[in-house]
Formats: sequence, C-alpha cells, structure tokens
Amino acid sequence: MTPPHKPHQENQGSRRIGMGFGEFVVTIAIMTASIAMAIDSMLPALPNIGHSLGVTNTNDAQLIIGVFFLGFGVSQIFFGSLSDTFGRRNILLGGLVCYLFAMFAAAATGSFEMLLVMRFIQGVGGAAVRITTMAIVRDCFGGREMARVMSYVMIVFMIVPIVAPSVGQLIIMYANWHWIFILLGITATILFVWAFLRLKESLPPEERLPLSVGSVVDGFKTVLTNRITCGYMVGLTMFTGVISAYVISVQQVFGEVYGLGDWLPIAFAATAGGIAVANFANGFFVRKFGMRRISHAALLIFTALSAAGFFISLAAKPDFATAYGIFTIVLMMFAVIATNFTAISLEPMGNLAGTATAVTGFVSTTFGAILGGLVGQMFNGTVQPLFGGFALFGAVTIAATLWAENGKLFTHPGDSPQLDPGAAHF
Repeated sequence: MTPPHKPHQENQGSRRIGMGFGEFVVTIAIMTASIAMAIDSMLPALPNIGHSLGVTNTNDAQLIIGVFFLGFGVSQIFFGSLSDTFGRRNILLGGLVCYLFAMFAAAATGSFEMLLVMRFIQGVGGAAVRITTMAIVRDCFGGREMARVMSYVMIVFMIVPIVAPSVGQLIIMYANWHWIFILLGITATILFVWAFLRLKESLPPEERLPLSVGSVVDGFKTVLTNRITCGYMVGLTMFTGVISAYVISVQQVFGEVYGLGDWLPIAFAATAGGIAVANFANGFFVRKFGMRRISHAALLIFTALSAAGFFISLAAKPDFATAYGIFTIVLMMFAVIATNFTAISLEPMGNLAGTATAVTGFVSTTFGAILGGLVGQMFNGTVQPLFGGFALFGAVTIAATLWAENGKLFTHPGDSPQLDPGAAHF
C-alpha cells in the first residue's frame, strides 16, 4: 500500500539546509548538471580539439570524454568517507575549487596529454560534487520521497544535455575550443559562491563518523555485504556503461554513420529531452507505483529494444528513423532505471549515505566508464557495437536485480519503509 504523501516532509528536509524545497531541488540539480555540461558541451568540439592538438587517430579524441569519466569514477571512493566525517558542505566546496581551477588550466594548455590530465582532475572535482549532493539528498529525504526529489533533480540535470552540444557548437563557430573550458570555469566559480553563501551543512556533528581505517573498512563492509545495495550497484555499473558508451560514440554514430553534421546537437538534444520527460513522469508516478515496479518494467523494455536494434543492425544498417527511435526510447528507460536504482541502493544505508554513495559511485562509474569506453573503441562504422553493448548490459542488470531481490521483480517488502543499515545481508 502506497504511504500517503506528507508535505511537511518537504519542509523538514529542505529546512535542514536552510532552503525552501524548490530552491533546494534547483541548487542540487544545477550542481550535478555542471558535470553533464563538462561532458556534453565537448561533443561538437572533439574533432576541432583533436586537430588543434595533433591527434591523428579519430577514436583517440574519445579520451577527452573517457578520461573525465575515469577521474570521476576512481576518486569517488575517497569522498564518501570524508563527507561522512567532515560534513557534506566542506567537501562540496573543495570539489568545486578543484573543478574550476582544472577548467581554467585546460583552457590554457596546448598539449593533448596535459589536456587529458586536466580532464582527469576535472573528473575528480566533479566526483566530490556528485557524492556530496547525493548524500545531501539522502540526509534530508528517504524512501519514495528521495526518489521523487531525485527525479525532479534529474529533470533540471537533463536540460543541460539538451542545450550543451549546441552551446559547444556555438562557441566553436565564433571562437576557439578553449573558450568552452573558460566558460565552464566561470560557471563553476558562480556555483562555488552560491554554495558558500546559501548552502548549510546537512549532516549534524552528532551523526558524523570518525575517520579511521577501522571505521572506513566497517562502512565499506556494511555497503558491500548488503544484498540490495550491492545488487543494484551492479545494475548502476551496467547503466553507467550504457550512458558512457552512448556519449562517447554519439558524435561518430550520428556524424559518420548517418551524416548529420551540424544537426548533431539537435538530434542529441531530442534524446536528452526524452530523458527529461521520463524523469518528470517518474517523479509523478513513483509514489503511486513504487520504485521497483517502474524501474524493473523499464529494464525489461530497455533490454528487449536494445536486442531488437542489435539484430536489425546485423541484417543491414537500420534507417535513421528506426535507429533514432530505438535510441530515444531506450535512453528514456535508462533515465527511469538509473534514478530509481540509485535511490533503492541508498535506501538501506542511513547515515552511511556518503560512504554508500562513494562505494557505489566508485564501482559503477569506474567500471561503467571502462565498459562504455570498450564499446566506444569497438566503433566500426555501424551501430552494432552500441546496440549490442546495450543489450548485454541490460541482460546482466536483469540477473543482478533478480539476485538482489531473491528472484522476484516488481515488488519488495522494503519498497516504502526505510531499512536499517545491514538489513538484507547476504
């Protein structure tokens, strides 16, 4: 039975950090959206950057995206424990400083190798932002309310991919690619000032965990021995692979396979718009149907459509309308899956939300970026690698979800109440 919505939960959660509900959602969304901007605004500029810095293999330009994902993934494991000990706000502000300085340094470089180093550091700063913003949401909300907040955050988050490629293309039409990094650095500076002035600490001192090897190991053990958290973490890894593969390959798929040229930003924006619609719908329906019913149904649709796209592409190159239609629908399913899987994986963790976000983020983003990069490197002038990768990732996620839920889909007794850390161990 669906628990009744309690409006005062919104007020209690947002008051904890000194903001109204709307301002809280927008602030968290823009913080996380800045990461998407650092990825998607690069897409139209990849050929220009590669040519400017002497890159001879066109597939190597993918590293500008892939290295960011890698830095974003491997560093998350540190920030969770730090934020559980020192609070969310300090780690968030430090991450923004790291992020903005790396942006300005990237704008000044003339070396492809140094650009990749700066992209890795940008990913590290972005990881601190991601970990702390998700932990702040978990500090203030729980269960289906957390899923609802995250859905609304994702609506704002997904507006960025709609406009980011067009922004990147507009910049390289009137200036050089360095200005993309300069503008991103300026944006990060504004976000730092806003967070410094408006965002209060969401983790009270009495709820913080001491920073020691023993406490960190215990926290990681709690996360990694919880069946729900661990199983859904595997799913999040697969779906990080999905979005990584898509973002890394989209410029070549739309540009080379289908020859869209200057229409690439519009095509990319439309798929991102579908993701935003899916997240809005998820935020509206999740309290009625629950996280599991919605995300599990989306997972089955995603896998079936991806497999269909793969088999169609084996027979012949699918026409653009068919391929684009499949991409649009499966990415809408991706949005629903990723949002709800994140909420489900964090639900049992209580005040270990920072550590849990760090562990799941480290595993899902690092290995998801590697998987997505492998799919990208398999680009052969067709859509086969992308659809095949999607279908495989979906199948693995179905298996992991069945394991997490003891062989059942669509329902779970812990869907609405908050579970204690350590529940559902295996």
